[in-house]
Amino acid sequence: MDLFVTGMGAVASIGRSPGEIFDSLCAGRSGLAELRGFDRTRFRARNAYEIDDRPAPGADLPLRASRWLEQAVADALRDAGLPADLSGVPVLIGTTLRELRSVELSWRDGVPFDLGDLHFGTTLRRRFDAANTYTVANACSASLYALALGADLIELGAADTVVVAGVDTITESTYGLLDRCYPEAPDQVRPFDRGRRGMLQGEGAAAIVLSGRAGGRRHALLRGVAVNCDAYHPSAPDSASIARAIREAHARAGVRPRDIDLILLHGTGTPLNDEAEAEAVGDVFAGLPTVPYMTAIKSMTGHTAGASGLHSLVAAVSSLRSGVIPPVVGLTDPAEEAARLRLVRGGAAHAPLGVAQINSFGFGGLNAVAVVEKVA
Repeated sequence: MDLFVTGMGAVASIGRSPGEIFDSLCAGRSGLAELRGFDRTRFRARNAYEIDDRPAPGADLPLRASRWLEQAVADALRDAGLPADLSGVPVLIGTTLRELRSVELSWRDGVPFDLGDLHFGTTLRRRFDAANTYTVANACSASLYALALGADLIELGAADTVVVAGVDTITESTYGLLDRCYPEAPDQVRPFDRGRRGMLQGEGAAAIVLSGRAGGRRHALLRGVAVNCDAYHPSAPDSASIARAIREAHARAGVRPRDIDLILLHGTGTPLNDEAEAEAVGDVFAGLPTVPYMTAIKSMTGHTAGASGLHSLVAAVSSLRSGVIPPVVGLTDPAEEAARLRLVRGGAAHAPLGVAQINSFGFGGLNAVAVVEKVA
């Protein structure tokens, strides 16, 4: 059964729609700024990739993640030409932290918060009459895990259309935890660069409408999604397991490595992730006369956690349609493992593109890879 991406919506630090985000990516515009949501003097790191929707620096608001999710889903439905009625459409949401920031504000500052809003289904039911919502909390690969489950629902005949989304916001507790992880405080996300210091958080949401129906708008064909969980290490990825996920995605998609024109790398700007991902990609694509173009959008969006897989998928679909590939920002001194990769540097690249691969990996060995194809 053919599965098509028929609608897209997204919000991030660099734009409030898929078009705005993609234009920013291609122009090399970063969402990096000084931390706004809480007192940055309490941390070594002082920067993040935040959505600037607060009334003032330090004046944080509850339910920001829910509002972004609501916007992304509404935009995806509108883009697909569907009504804002999800009473008969399953919705699968990938996330890492849900509304943890709202819980922090409630516990520490007494900001009112209904625990029922911790589940995104509450917001989606109020706005869209959504009856069937499922939350996948699979770390940073969560939204591509949700995509795999959504594709399964359609292929098993349990639905003919699903909405798949991802969302996350920066929380003070998580920012503080990550602030203690690196020898030096990160100043920005620098995938595959010798000057990288580690990952910085971003925030936002993305949503797509995935349909097995004939007719209607078609942004791209979803050829296949593969997932695995190796439990290799709490945070360090396993290159062999990543390579297995890539090969399984190719098998499910019915493609070979030489068919892939573009790879959206996970690219967190941490040595362990960059090295493992480069090794896995290098192994799978070894021997090809020309390897695919590759980019890593976290260099401009930051690590948007549960939303990051779908943010990359939306960018990949936009690249397939336009033939434009965003560059990796901040890549001035490529690390040793970058020699195995065909990274776009110094500005956007232009090329005919037919098939794209999206990598998304999470703590605990949660690996997910999707393959999408351009449609006429």
